[in-house]
Amino acid sequence: MWEKIRVVFTIPELRRKILFTLGLLAVFRIGSYIPLPIFDPAVMAKALKSGEGGMDVLKAMSTFSASQLNYATIFGLGIMPYISASIIFQLLASVYPPLEKLQKEGESGRKKINEYTRYATVVLAIGQSWMYLNMFEGKQNWVYTQFLNDQANPNSGILFSWKIVAVLTMTAGTVFLMWLGEQIDEYGIGNGISLLIMGGILARLPSAIGELIKPMLEGKGLELGSGRGQMGVEMLLVLAVLFVGVIAGVVLISQAQRRITTQSAKHVRGRRVFGGTKQYLPLRLNQSGVMPIIFASSLLMIPGMLFGWIAQRFPGNTLLIALEQSFHRGESFMYNLFYVALIYFFCFFWTAITFNPKDMADNLKNYGSFIPGYRPGRRTADYLEKVMVRITYVGAGFLSVVAIIPTIVTGSMNVSWTIAGFYGGTSLLIAVSVAFDLVQKIDSHLVMRNYSGLLE
Repeated sequence: MWEKIRVVFTIPELRRKILFTLGLLAVFRIGSYIPLPIFDPAVMAKALKSGEGGMDVLKAMSTFSASQLNYATIFGLGIMPYISASIIFQLLASVYPPLEKLQKEGESGRKKINEYTRYATVVLAIGQSWMYLNMFEGKQNWVYTQFLNDQANPNSGILFSWKIVAVLTMTAGTVFLMWLGEQIDEYGIGNGISLLIMGGILARLPSAIGELIKPMLEGKGLELGSGRGQMGVEMLLVLAVLFVGVIAGVVLISQAQRRITTQSAKHVRGRRVFGGTKQYLPLRLNQSGVMPIIFASSLLMIPGMLFGWIAQRFPGNTLLIALEQSFHRGESFMYNLFYVALIYFFCFFWTAITFNPKDMADNLKNYGSFIPGYRPGRRTADYLEKVMVRITYVGAGFLSVVAIIPTIVTGSMNVSWTIAGFYGGTSLLIAVSVAFDLVQKIDSHLVMRNYSGLLE
């Protein structure tokens, strides 16, 4: 393996691409620690630990958007507005005829849709940053910097001007990250946006490890989670084995395929016979990737925030308090039940808009191929749809298991959510899928130069 890594860096072009990508990722990480001008980082860090002001929600949103919402930095929104805009246009392209027509125009249509996506990203960034700043309305000790505290009577006009500056700063940060991702796509290696997300996820790994071993270094034993008791080193070994096992399962299912045998028709030209060869049509078991978990997590934030806001307006109402607690992440059976149900729904929904069995059957027919035992056309489309429904059901079950593993680890092993988050859910799926995509692109460069790939 070390010899293969050495070979990677001996190829000048590949070495430049890797170093360029690492440099831009370093810029992203540096900017993630530069605070907004009207926020006090020390107070924000304290609120993060105590869970004040919806910090748990912000931490959950930060997981899949490469953002730093819980620290209020210039890259605080991350690429969340760009992801939202991309999803919106991808869904619209399946139901809005003009966009569907643009999508079928090839490279020129794709460039036009990307242009619309960028404009929508700016609009969403402005709106999301303004809503984000309004979350802290009334919590003046969070937004006052020492400059504002030194003013005799900081009025609403001063605060409004500072909020405008913060909105423009966060919007510019999102646009800059979008540009970084495009530069990685063009001059670096790997998918730029995906690498930014993975960089944000892996940046949380040192703090999780520090939280795990800090009590042991202080001579207090191995304490996992605040106020949850102490555990021995044997539990650490169990967690390590579980971590490796979950990653192996994610890799296995992410790469799993249902191969459908296809056969090309025979063509006789003169005295020679062409075609008649058998091939395979690979259908991925996890066709929708990580999108169902992202959608389900996003939607489940809304009921908890809504019931929490209503409960504050009607204090003492036990029903509203119970409803709010039932939608806390990982704390109730109802939350997990809705989580699994939404994952199944979005798995089938996403597969339905990205996989068209009729178009695939028509393509097979046009290329002179067919599935043995099924006539080309409608019967082939019906068979492909039946197979896709079955494997989507299995893939959705796998995503559901991976999504609730952090809840199981937190509840049964007394491990804090920061550590348990690396045992499943969105973080692990994104990290594994992006890592595989990066390795495959490096392999393509190696194979092109007659070297063996990293996975061989």
